[in-house]
Amino acid sequence: MTVYFNGEYKPKEEVHLSPDDRGFLFGDGVYEVICAYAGRQFKADEHFQRLGRSMTELRIQPPDMDALRRVPETLLHENGLEQGWAVIYIQVTRGAAPRSHPFPDAQTPVTVYAYAAPFESPAQELEQGVRVVLTPDNRWLRCDIKSVNLLPNVLASQTARENGAKDVLFVRDGAVTEGSYTSFGAVFAGRVVTHPDSHYILPGITRSVVLDLCAKLKIAVETYPVQVGRLQDADECMLWGTTTQVMPIVQVDDLTVGGGEPGPITRKLQKALRDLILDSNQDTL
Repeated sequence: MTVYFNGEYKPKEEVHLSPDDRGFLFGDGVYEVICAYAGRQFKADEHFQRLGRSMTELRIQPPDMDALRRVPETLLHENGLEQGWAVIYIQVTRGAAPRSHPFPDAQTPVTVYAYAAPFESPAQELEQGVRVVLTPDNRWLRCDIKSVNLLPNVLASQTARENGAKDVLFVRDGAVTEGSYTSFGAVFAGRVVTHPDSHYILPGITRSVVLDLCAKLKIAVETYPVQVGRLQDADECMLWGTTTQVMPIVQVDDLTVGGGEPGPITRKLQKALRDLILDSNQDTL
């Protein structure tokens, strides 16, 4: 695998990270994941804008963003990933410096790492739906920053795996916020409901796309925290994400959602997103 590391393309096994890197020591960094279909990146501009915002919020001096913006295309080409599905991972940390909590000297170069890898569509889960489990949201209060410091998410994902679930739904103050790597939406009486933008959730790129699609499809949207007790009244529930797309939820803990089958609004949004992806790649997909 050819990867990108601090301005160079090289075999992954030749990458050597300093033990003083603040991403390694403190989780002091940010990241993004972009999907590519037949070599074309989906919503890459939005992902790079969010990457820039995350760096701004953490006061990380950004690298040359114009140069970084060209990296995914090169990685796709170098790794023979110009057909099929692929994911591009990009990470920027505050760089390597002697271990001390305050920021290092402003001239310390950031560490930039990126790779591209094949990705297999979760077709069966998209068709049949998935189970999720509820777990307390014990993350920090700046979940709107896409930080590499993901230990609570890691523990939550392991909880999901141990319970035979696709993901968790985090619960804060009695309401669902989002999944460990996904956004959450529910349907009540024909209206899509999702948590409002705040420091408690990540501003999901797919979530934004889905809400735009709702407007085009004339599906009403409301933004407010869904209380856990109201999940039993939900007609449909969904996960939204870069690699999950529009994923139907058919079970929350032991509660069956929508009779255990993906609902009509979920299906409409799945098709609309797929059509959007196809339209974005009509020359090659």
